[in-house]
Amino acid sequence: MIRPTVDMMEALRLTRQGKLQEAMAVLRGGPAAAPSSRATDKASVIDMVPPSAANAGAWTVAQSAAKSTKAGRRDTASARSVLFDAFDYPKKADDRQAGGIRRHRAPKLAAGATFESRVFTNDAGARTYKLYVPSGYTGQPSPLVVMLHGCTQSPDDFAAGTGMNERAEEQMFLVAYPEQPKSANPSECWNWFDARDQQRGRGEPSLIAGITRSIMRDFSVERGRVYVTGLSAGGAAAAIMGATYPDLYAAIGVHSGLACGAARDLRTAFAAMRDGGAVKGPASEISRTTVPTIVFHGDRDTTVNPVNGDQVISRAMPQTSLQTNVVRGRATGGIRYVRTIRADDTGRSMLEHWSLEGVGHAWSGGSPNGSYTEPRGPDASREMIRFFFQHSLG
Repeated sequence: MIRPTVDMMEALRLTRQGKLQEAMAVLRGGPAAAPSSRATDKASVIDMVPPSAANAGAWTVAQSAAKSTKAGRRDTASARSVLFDAFDYPKKADDRQAGGIRRHRAPKLAAGATFESRVFTNDAGARTYKLYVPSGYTGQPSPLVVMLHGCTQSPDDFAAGTGMNERAEEQMFLVAYPEQPKSANPSECWNWFDARDQQRGRGEPSLIAGITRSIMRDFSVERGRVYVTGLSAGGAAAAIMGATYPDLYAAIGVHSGLACGAARDLRTAFAAMRDGGAVKGPASEISRTTVPTIVFHGDRDTTVNPVNGDQVISRAMPQTSLQTNVVRGRATGGIRYVRTIRADDTGRSMLEHWSLEGVGHAWSGGSPNGSYTEPRGPDASREMIRFFFQHSLG
């Protein structure tokens, strides 16, 4: 299902004016509302404060708007969801029960495997995560793959949709699924657009890195073979992890996401999703170390402009020259693709960009048992593992 073109800036303008119904119509591909007078705009602006330690990790109303009526507070709560609805792509009918509660299917568990919930806490807060330990794991050194879900998804849903646990059974590696709670973001999106969550040792990067290191401490993780990938907001978060922790992750995957530093706040987030982000400032200066990167992006993605996939590759481009090879193909499900490979002198792929013909905002080759998947495309999970396992640190 391909979503109609969305005017992100118009949706953001209407949201900040408190015109939630009009904003929702725009986010769903409808016509933009007629501009209102400057006086009316000023009276109806909703000023939101991003999550921080001071506000218990939740989106709140600025003090200037704190004296609003109960009706106004209800509008503000709705606005929080509207702000992130741009990442809330079309779902199957059975993805939600009455009342908006998701009915995510638990992924199948191989005999002898475990998929347990764990918690990590540091100065930035706490995050639950699920860890898949394949049935063949008996304490031998094994790679670790960290999976960052998209908005409105859960670890179970993401595991079911990507089939990464099945890949782990086949090739013997551990899989971690950090979970973003509603208290941190109303739509459970990773806050990739917030400058405070793009820094090493702070915010969400410190939590994801902390989860990774906790698993490395508790399990026998093979030295130098740790990887991170994600979808959409999770893909953008994976790009941030590659930029901020190049000494921890040997390679990264970004599916339908954005480059580290593509946005610094909500306004630039909408602009980056629509037109691509201008990567600049501290985020682009975090590290000059090149992290091997594989990107998947549908060329009909109307939620995150496909140019963002190009920008992820450009952000990861090393100073040294690489050999470029372009391969065109067709998946068994019928989706055509263009695969651009940049390899080093030994022929090892350092950067890969898979452009998927006719595909929207969805995980390529995924299972319909999970949300936001395109089963007809090339198997992104399998290709990412192939790419990852070519690389190690040290």
